[in-house]
Amino acid sequence: MLYCPNYTCQTPNPETHKFCQKCRTLLPKHYLWAVGDGLASYQPGDTLVNRYLCKSPRIFLDTKPGLYPTVPTEIPQEFISYLRLSPYRLHVPQIYDIVPSPVAPTAKIALLDETAFTLPGFFYSDGASPDAAQTVEPQLLPALMDVWEGASALRQLNWLWQMAQLWHPFTMERAVSSLLSPELIRTEGSLIRMLELRSDGTDVIALPQLGQLWSQWVATAKSDIAQSFSALCQELIQGQIRNSEQLIDQLDQLLSIVGRSQARQLQIATRTDQGPSRQRNEDSCFPPSGTVTTKTVRANQTVLPADNTLVVVCDGIGGHQGGDVASNLAIEAIRQQVQTIDIENIDPNSLTVALEQAVCVANDQISQRNDNEQRYDRQRMGTTLVMGVVRSHELYITHVGDSRAYWITRQGCHQVTLDDDVASREVRLGYSPYREALQQPSAGSLVQALGMGSSSILHPTVQRFLLDEDSVFLLCSDGLSDNDRVEEYWEATLLPLLEGKLDVATVAQQLVDIANTRNGHDNVTVGLLYVRVADSRPATALGAKLAEADEPPIPTRLQHNQNTEIQTSLQSDPGVIDTAKTKVVSVRQRKSSGTLRLFGLIVLLLGGGGLLVYSLSLSFRNWVDSLFGLTPPVGPDPAPTLVVPSSSTSPPPDVQPGSFIQINTATTLPLAVQSSPPADVSPQTAPASPGVESVLTPGSILKVLTKRATSSQERWVQVEVCSVPNTVGLAPAPSPSNSFQPVSNQTVPLSPPSASASPSPSSPSLSSPSPLSSPTAPVQSPASVLAPGSTAWVREALILPLALPKDGLTLTATERGVCNDSPIPSNSVAPSAAPGESPVNPATPAPTTPKPALPGAAEPGVS
Repeated sequence: MLYCPNYTCQTPNPETHKFCQKCRTLLPKHYLWAVGDGLASYQPGDTLVNRYLCKSPRIFLDTKPGLYPTVPTEIPQEFISYLRLSPYRLHVPQIYDIVPSPVAPTAKIALLDETAFTLPGFFYSDGASPDAAQTVEPQLLPALMDVWEGASALRQLNWLWQMAQLWHPFTMERAVSSLLSPELIRTEGSLIRMLELRSDGTDVIALPQLGQLWSQWVATAKSDIAQSFSALCQELIQGQIRNSEQLIDQLDQLLSIVGRSQARQLQIATRTDQGPSRQRNEDSCFPPSGTVTTKTVRANQTVLPADNTLVVVCDGIGGHQGGDVASNLAIEAIRQQVQTIDIENIDPNSLTVALEQAVCVANDQISQRNDNEQRYDRQRMGTTLVMGVVRSHELYITHVGDSRAYWITRQGCHQVTLDDDVASREVRLGYSPYREALQQPSAGSLVQALGMGSSSILHPTVQRFLLDEDSVFLLCSDGLSDNDRVEEYWEATLLPLLEGKLDVATVAQQLVDIANTRNGHDNVTVGLLYVRVADSRPATALGAKLAEADEPPIPTRLQHNQNTEIQTSLQSDPGVIDTAKTKVVSVRQRKSSGTLRLFGLIVLLLGGGGLLVYSLSLSFRNWVDSLFGLTPPVGPDPAPTLVVPSSSTSPPPDVQPGSFIQINTATTLPLAVQSSPPADVSPQTAPASPGVESVLTPGSILKVLTKRATSSQERWVQVEVCSVPNTVGLAPAPSPSNSFQPVSNQTVPLSPPSASASPSPSSPSLSSPSPLSSPTAPVQSPASVLAPGSTAWVREALILPLALPKDGLTLTATERGVCNDSPIPSNSVAPSAAPGESPVNPATPAPTTPKPALPGAAEPGVS
């Protein structure tokens, strides 16, 4: 049974359910691969630390995904390499939790997430048909040596190229022997996935050993590359190739020859929306929102210009200070710089440098604008950026900030960018796993964005992907990616695109709708790159069509650019999969007898004409829509039911460390103060004794200091009172004697900061009336109004319905009150810090005991 991660529900559900049978929350399935000592004692059905269920040897399932892991303060040395290799998360599993081993008190077991697992034949039951539920055990992905012979020439080179890319970072972490262990090298389609990392110890590993491993695969290599591959292995063995850069250059030459012989089709769609809670849209995209284009590249055809395959998504920072200006400046600068790139004749390394320079030019233009307008610190406008450029068989993804790129294939969905925020930096430096780092204050604060300073301190990340299978690359702002919405809905929205059931324009709009209804707190922008390649389809269908076609073979809907000019036209080809949901069908004219025509005329004259005319007009409009492909797709809902918030109800606040909330001005909250905070202890512990009750007056501004989860799966937040209505220009607070009429018969329990016992299990909650109050009688205990600067603990579930989110950047100094020195909110940029240091507000003194930088740690922003 899986416990619902919704802390207000926590209902146990069968493993085969995808959504909670009570509250419909997504049930994440974290199947984890265990490494460490003492694992032989765990058999299927055993439970590790009363949480992780053993499914098969060394494979565990987290039955309480809503709880944060309890990672030790000091990460064991043997597991730090997983953290430092987090920029390569596409290939390397990440630490999910570290638990004690039964072998020895000091021994540890690491549970790895994003591992090389597959679930063939697994399908979910939503509770409507329990008999259809099927339980299967997770299985390891196939080893590279088992699927090598059946792969295409381009895919074989792709696998070798990925191993060459990993050679240098693995060498730096003393884990390169992992690439010489065939049983650890797994494949997920075209992607290399490592089962685990193996330490080199005292062994010296060199490239000749890699050549000896690869030489075993020469006999089963495709004939197109067999001779060149054999020569490459000999050069490795003989030491003629001295480093991984030379090896990658050799493979690039082979990839260029094989890749250009492949036909491809590229579809691009963009969409941006202001969202339901923002006053303006600070996002920008290129091509302009609503554009849909289709490009076809035949075999051995000239490479398309870079700006024809460019997709950019920017998320402005600065609110009314000019976030929209910054994002539009970045779009224009990037577009102009990319137009100057000779995409046909440039080599991969030079193209990578050119894309970095384009980002730096955009950064300098925004930074110069800030300097000219004398904007400093948090007044500076800026923007995040993620963009993609396709060249032949390659895709280059460039990003700065927390806008993301996802790679979706028929095998799965992967986040390919790593956010430039404090939490990700903590992971790269080897301090803590990502889920643990997210609990720190200012975890979401950015460490770099465009426009914050000189390009000499900017480190954009450029990643290169080889395209040898049908793929969708989703570029989006955090209005969509927040709360893991992409991971939740990719199967329902993006997978149908790969299966030919939806088109890119429809999918782009569906993603915007999901962001607005399921998140709704920010602007949202999406850019879709849908690539189809010949080798992923039968040669008699798409392969032959793409190799010979002069026009795009896939029928697309009529789309318009900003000048409403038609960019694509409908085509029909029986040999190609049709992605349009509606088709034009011929209508046969049928003769009608004179009697029927006369009867129809009489009915029309007697009063049915109005209804008939209406029906005919509606039918004609539907026929026209069908003719031009403007009708929505017919079929099952591609996404789970979206719960649209009522227009009269504000979205719940984002209760994250560093965020601000305001108590609803229509409510006075009686707060039952406890003498002890929540603790990660058993619910059977003696409850804390209640203390003096206090009052939060309506309109009070609170700052969330930290969050904490107890062992009973309750979440608590520590809040600080920044200002009260008397200091923010609101009506004076009611007197304490009249302030204890409870709202909806609820009392919110708070506790001052301490670290001893857990909250009382009998504490009032939303589901039951408080025993301390009633709708008619005031609370009899003494009360005091919490003044600015006071701190207390409160159940997150109780404060959510009674508070409104506030943007820390828009609060005045008076409203922020004693919190004027608060850390930068999650959508603002923290100053760059040295490795191991947290971002420091100019108004806040630096911490006295910063974490020391680990040897060999990367600088912030560098992957």
